[in-house]
Amino acid sequence: MPSGGGEVVYSVDTNAFMDWQARYYPTDVFKSLVAHMAGLVQASRLQAAALVQEEIDAVGTPELVEWARTNAGIFVPTKALIAGALTIQGQFPGLRDPKAEHEEADAYVIELARLRDGIVVTQETPAAEKNRPRRTHFIPDVCRELGVPCISLLGLMRREKWAL
Repeated sequence: MPSGGGEVVYSVDTNAFMDWQARYYPTDVFKSLVAHMAGLVQASRLQAAALVQEEIDAVGTPELVEWARTNAGIFVPTKALIAGALTIQGQFPGLRDPKAEHEEADAYVIELARLRDGIVVTQETPAAEKNRPRRTHFIPDVCRELGVPCISLLGLMRREKWAL
């Protein structure tokens, strides 16, 4: 698939995968989106932190879990991201969900985009746009403060000039 957005790498958050396959762009309706995403995967431009795969395994639909396993090569090992992710967590303690029982992927998603000079793809909105947010920082807040580009899944589609 030709890309209209250049050769940038996208670091994708769990919720963007969930919104793609389970919520807003189901694969049985948006069939061309599957091919477009496959093109990004084949070009090594669609990547995610390994913790994203763990989150998909925990909360994803069976179809998304299978897709993630089939495309396991997109997931970057935690050891490659941990130093930068821990720095981000230290700098922005409000990024962590106080109710989370496991390590969260957010800082790793941001660090992957920083390492690859890429763009974060998340469906999160900034804290200021939320009614009584549970924490002070969300991915878009941290990205803004660190100068890391951050877009939604729809933003990725527009940047790539996909017509579905």
